[in-house]
Amino acid sequence: MKKSLLTFFCLLLCGGLSANGPSRELPAAQSDAVETPATWDKIRAHLPKISGFLQAGYQYSDTSSEFFVKRARLSLTGDIVPKFDYKIQFEFAKPRLVDAYLQYRPFPQFGLRAGQFKIPFSLENTEYGVSAFEFIDYPLALSRLMAFDEVCGLAASGRDIGAACSGGFFQRNGYSVVRYDLAVFNGEGINTRDRNKSKDFVARLIVQPLAGFVVSGSYYRGEYGSSHFLRERYGAGVCYDCGPFIVRGEWFGGTTGSSEGPFDSGGWYAMAGWRAPRNLTLTARFDSFAFDCARRSSTRQNNYTAGLLWSPVKYLRCQFNYTYEDYGRFYDTSGRHVATVLFTGIF
Repeated sequence: MKKSLLTFFCLLLCGGLSANGPSRELPAAQSDAVETPATWDKIRAHLPKISGFLQAGYQYSDTSSEFFVKRARLSLTGDIVPKFDYKIQFEFAKPRLVDAYLQYRPFPQFGLRAGQFKIPFSLENTEYGVSAFEFIDYPLALSRLMAFDEVCGLAASGRDIGAACSGGFFQRNGYSVVRYDLAVFNGEGINTRDRNKSKDFVARLIVQPLAGFVVSGSYYRGEYGSSHFLRERYGAGVCYDCGPFIVRGEWFGGTTGSSEGPFDSGGWYAMAGWRAPRNLTLTARFDSFAFDCARRSSTRQNNYTAGLLWSPVKYLRCQFNYTYEDYGRFYDTSGRHVATVLFTGIF
């Protein structure tokens, strides 16, 4: 009996020493504690990155006075595998899907994109997003000829559904001297099925011989609607954006088919800006657009805009634009004064 009790107490003592002493299991537990954050980092790296912005403001003119929400966007972006990524962007001010595409870029000289995205036409449509654009509204010619407020009736925010290839050559100090875009679209705008069998073709060439200095040329040709009406657009632009100074101008033209026959439209804009101290930017722009070039004097509109942009913190933009709108005889009014304040919060 005594031997049995002595054996029992010895086993307890050995177990206690084993529990309090060195063990091969403890480093494994420590290893798990180290591996858990690393595993979470891997998972988090594959989760979509969430970003977006909200634009709200107030506008007063000779004919109106209103508060408004201009845009409320939420974007999801991420990498599926290296060099293969995606983007999904929603608009909540006027609920709709804005962007939804897959992109594969195996080389700087060549990349593929498929889905719904911005049409690679002009500089401002793609090169100046919400965090870089100096004005509240896009110039008339771009808005009326590239689907913001299309003369043919499309309202697509400069986007369409299709596929594109793009790339750049001759890398220099972080930019490509020559860039190109080739794309094919349905031609009916966003979130809309094609209404004919033809496809729209877009080509753009951008040359940047010096840092901050860019020259571009764009061409678009296609058909819209079940009646296969012609929609042809062309444009050229030049931009100097380096340091405190910004100078940019573009010209656009186009032919639009309709039930009453085709008509030509055209316009241009020129802007200049100065990035002053204390995160202030002073801007001025003149833009002109003729709905029907055959009746230019009566269907033209000229806008004269002066603007102020202030960014008190990195992700907040406060803008003020004053615009005088000068109309041709075709419109009911000869002119209108418009003052707009816009706040943009980016996250």
